[in-house]
Amino acid sequence: MAYIQLKTEIPGPKAKELLERKEMSVPRGPFNTIKTFAVKGDGALLTDVDGNTFLDFAGAIGSLNTGHCPKRVVDALHKQIDSYLHPCFHVMMYEPYVQLAEKLNEITPGDHPKKTFFLNSGAEAVENAVKIARKYTGRKAIISFERGFHGRTYMAMSLTSKVKPYKYEFGPFVPDTYKWPFPYYYRGDGLTAEQQDHQLLKKFETFFLSEVPPEEVAAIIMEPVQGEGGFVIPSKRFVQGVKALCEQHGILFIADEVQTGFGRTGKMFASEHFDVIPDLMTMSKSIGAGLPISAVTGRADIMDSANIGEIGGTYGGSPLGCVAALEVIRTIEEEDLIERAKRIGEMFLEKFQPLQAKYEEIGDVRSLGAMCAIEFVEDSSRRNPNKALVQEIIQAAHQNGLIIMSAGLYGNIIRLLTPLVVTDEQLSEGLNVLEKVISESCK
Repeated sequence: MAYIQLKTEIPGPKAKELLERKEMSVPRGPFNTIKTFAVKGDGALLTDVDGNTFLDFAGAIGSLNTGHCPKRVVDALHKQIDSYLHPCFHVMMYEPYVQLAEKLNEITPGDHPKKTFFLNSGAEAVENAVKIARKYTGRKAIISFERGFHGRTYMAMSLTSKVKPYKYEFGPFVPDTYKWPFPYYYRGDGLTAEQQDHQLLKKFETFFLSEVPPEEVAAIIMEPVQGEGGFVIPSKRFVQGVKALCEQHGILFIADEVQTGFGRTGKMFASEHFDVIPDLMTMSKSIGAGLPISAVTGRADIMDSANIGEIGGTYGGSPLGCVAALEVIRTIEEEDLIERAKRIGEMFLEKFQPLQAKYEEIGDVRSLGAMCAIEFVEDSSRRNPNKALVQEIIQAAHQNGLIIMSAGLYGNIIRLLTPLVVTDEQLSEGLNVLEKVISESCK
């Protein structure tokens, strides 16, 4: 193959040595998708310690929309390192923080006055968006959605809707958090998408009578497309219906764009597909090309409800993260990576939609831009989730030089988070590998 170059089995001898050291020094809790260790990344390529070069279609779980080590980001980081590393914005401020806040206020949905502040991770952004929503509204309850994922800190974990591995035996969780069902059109029990939407939206009205009154709800938080939940895409009708309920009852609408943001879905932010304007938005992952930085952007009056010292953090909005994010946004805009995301999604669908008719085990093929997923089942009529098959395909893909990951409540979905800088040739090679291992694994 032109890009994948395998010199050893996976893991190779050097990786096996490092695995032994890792087992002795690192707890077993942090999971690892592929059992080897990186030494070099370039665009959509990742090389390990044994000299094996992979096509990376996991993209650090969606953190690398501009690819591994984008040159303009690396150059900006070198320049920043020569000036200062971290005076801490709470001690002495620095211009890149303000520049990035201005840029996010400009490019996020809505033309109203906005303000932005920075943290380190998506979970921290969620935590702080909730704090701000509660402060502004004077209310306590927060509603999230079934299959949603918002992070591993306690509020974020309380809002997350998957028990294992995220919540099991870690309770008790934060009170005044509630879950709403989210549409899943592939698993709609015979209902049309419109019928599902109507049924769920009516159910939410009843929820306010049976569970918590709307006057006590501060915010509803939604991933515009569910990430860990399986790349489940709602309709515009549903998302707008939820936003209308928020507006009716004075509830804030928080869009969790941690995985969906920065060009991934064929828009700068996935919310734009649904023609809704969030009151607050959380961002992380691809904002910084792999550097730890996250953001909360929202209506200026809401963001200003927190008093001095009530939000922030020592490392929030580090200079390195800010200059990296500014270059990421420039790269997306100047290299037209939003259109590139659309092309990636088209090539994915062209390759895998025809396989639905060929293999009983392929239940659904879906994408929004370059947020692509294949759902595997035992057979197409019963639609029972097939996690074992997904694990078999993933392991085979790794052995063939393609890095992919699973997703979904049942672990039966392969998700692709290909760097948007992947070339057509690289993308075709990776998709061909995936088609090959699927064909070998299915009946």
